[in-house]
Order: sequence, then structure tokens, then C-alpha cells
Amino acid sequence: MAQVHSLCLSRVFEFLSSRRNKKGLTALQESGTQTVNDRPTTDGSQRETLGLLIGFFLLSTAAAAYEIAPASVLPVIQESLKLKASTAGWLVSIMYATAVVTSVPAGIAIDRFSVRRMIIFGTVALIVAGVWGWYAATAGTFLWLLVSRVLGGVAYVIFWNAGANVVGSAVAPHHRATVVGVFTASAPVGFALGQFGSPLIATVAGWPAILPLYAAMGVVGVTIFLIATRRHVPGVDASAPDRTALRKLFTNQAVWIVCVLCFLAYSLYLFVNTWLPSYLVNRFGISLAASGLLTAMFPAIGAIGRSSSGVVSNRVFGGERRPVAVSSFVFATPAVVAFAFVSQLWLIGGAVVVVGFAIQLVTGLLFSYIVELVPPAVGTTAVSLLTSVGLLGAFAAPIAAGTIIDRAGYGPAFLVAGGVAFIGVLLALRAPEPN
Repeated sequence: MAQVHSLCLSRVFEFLSSRRNKKGLTALQESGTQTVNDRPTTDGSQRETLGLLIGFFLLSTAAAAYEIAPASVLPVIQESLKLKASTAGWLVSIMYATAVVTSVPAGIAIDRFSVRRMIIFGTVALIVAGVWGWYAATAGTFLWLLVSRVLGGVAYVIFWNAGANVVGSAVAPHHRATVVGVFTASAPVGFALGQFGSPLIATVAGWPAILPLYAAMGVVGVTIFLIATRRHVPGVDASAPDRTALRKLFTNQAVWIVCVLCFLAYSLYLFVNTWLPSYLVNRFGISLAASGLLTAMFPAIGAIGRSSSGVVSNRVFGGERRPVAVSSFVFATPAVVAFAFVSQLWLIGGAVVVVGFAIQLVTGLLFSYIVELVPPAVGTTAVSLLTSVGLLGAFAAPIAAGTIIDRAGYGPAFLVAGGVAFIGVLLALRAPEPN
């Protein structure tokens, strides 16, 4: 696994040394098309492209940490605001619900308007959400705290949709999967940071402080992004999509297959991420601190899986995408089922590593995979559709799993999750290869 990650990093440095083709830009200029500075263009220097990647990575990491931050301090939040567990859980769930609703409109807006302006808007929204949330939490006003999280959810989908498309479009096609895979690793990195850091921050400064502190990280990311894109935004120079292009996108069978794969992958990821801590406490009697540490392995190994997805696709499978998707679900299926039968903690740790790597491997690839199936003009819209469908699974899976656990226990819940992974195998076998 370490070798795969090293290969991934070498691929990133390889694409940074490659020269971009300027013919597309020249042709557009000769035809009289104006290239606006803050619209994506087809060329970027090594420093600009690296800055673009780092800026988007930090923005997405900050938003992901802000998103998951309440999860690891929910007992403290419940006591502070006098909330039931189901009510407190909405502080995390509302982010996914917001993303499901706003992702596609955000993607269309990014395709139609200035990328820089949308990113600045998203950063301001995240900072306002963090400060607003801190004030509401300090005042004990749960409703306003929940509304502030909606604003943070809008910021998250802007960073994610723009980053997944623009970062991949800023490099040569044969490097897209590698670079997008590295970018998508920002989500599990942010999750690991939020899960690990929130209890520490809460102990020192009180739990409301987690909201503005994680949001403030976005300032560093947007600063790097703006410096890297002060001349232009490296990426595709595509006209705004018309209604015909959007209609073709939303009726594209290949696009929907990839979207459903994302739904299944995110369902498995959030199911394990949400219920693994309580499962470990109930099944093995370990402390919350120990269960939190073991659970943190799940997004941490996922960061390696996501960033390695392009390397695995290009080096192991010769650039094909379908075998990666099939293999990921094939390995995830028995590993998820194992949770229902394994009685030794070290074996559970092994299953966490396998599931975390396999599911995040396919997730990292899907966000470059879908862009390769559609015209450049609807690239961000396609990513936003993928995000919306995937996060619908992330929103629904923990709730559905909780219902199964309440009625039948953890064993049946993990068996159902194994069935979801097996459906992923069958669907991945039908996934098309990009032209």
C-alpha cells in the first residue's frame, strides 16, 4: 500500500513537469473568442497548477473537517444543548441533506460563472457559517446553529464540485485520474482531522470553538488558490452549457451508472464511519477514546485509497476504469460481512483497513471517471450530479442502518451492507469505459 502511495506522488510530480498543449487556446483567440481571466483556460505553469491543487485541497479539507466536527463530540453537545441523540445527529446529517439539494445548482453556476468568484463566495460562506455557528452554540440556540450548518454545506459543495473538475482539467488527460484522486483525498483527511481534533479543541476551548477554527482553515486555502490563479484559472476553456447539453447529461445512461456506484460507495463509507465506534464499544467493551482512534483509521486509510486511485487505474489496469470499480466492491464485500462474524479486535482492524482502502479507491476514481464520459462544457455539472447522488447515499445510509440496528442488531446491519457492496460488483461490471 505504501508503494502505491509513493507511485501516486511520483505521478503528481510527473504531471507537473509535463507541458500543456496551447493549440486549443490559440484557436479560440484566433476565432475571436475572449478568454476571461477568471474563467478556466487551457494552459497553466507548474507553479500555478500546483498552487491550484494545494488551494483546492486545503479548502476541501477545511470544509470536510467542519462538516464532521460535531460527530466526535456529540455527547458533549447533547449535554450542553439538552438534545436527544437523534436531534443532535442532525448537526452532521443536515450537511449531507444540503449538499444533495444544492450540489447540482452549484455545479451549473460554476460552469456558467467565474470560478474565482464562486470560490471566494464559498470561502466567505464557510467563515460566516463557522462564526455564526459558534455564536448560536454559545447562546444555546440549536435552530440557528442548524441553519448555520446549511450555509456551510453550500460552501462545501462549491469547493468540491469546482475542485474535482478544474484540478483534473488543468493537466493532460492521462494524468487526470491521478490528480483528481489526490484532490478527493482531502475529504477523508478532513474527516480524520475533524474526528481526531474536535475532542482536543473542545477540551481546551469548549466545543463551539471547533466550528470557526476549522472554517478559518479555508482562508489559507483560498489565499493559495487566488495567488495561483491571479492570471487565469488553469483548466478547460469551455462555453457555458445550453439546455440541450444539460438534457443529454441528465439522460446519459453511463453517467447514471457511475452515479449509482457513487451512491453505493458513499452509503458503505458513511455506514461504517457512523456506526463503527458504537459497534466497537458494544461488541468489545473498549473505551470511546480507543474506539475513536480505531475508527479514525477508516478515513485515514481512505486518504491513501483515494490518492492512489489514478495510479492503480493507470499502472495496474492500463488506464481502464471499470476494473478498478469492480475490484473495489469485490474486496469490500467480504470485508464488510466479516464485521458480523469476527470476534477478535485485531481482525476488525484488518477489516477496517480493507474496507476503507477499497471503498475510497473507487470513490477517488469516480470523480475523474464521470468527467471523461461527458463534454467539457458540462464537466462541473456532471461532478455536481455525482456529488448529489453520492451524498444522498451518505445521508440515507446511517439512518437506514440505525433502524436495522435498533430492530435486529449490528450483525444484520453489516450483512445488509455486504449486500450493498455485492450490488456494487454487479453494477460495476456494466460500467462503460470512457472513449
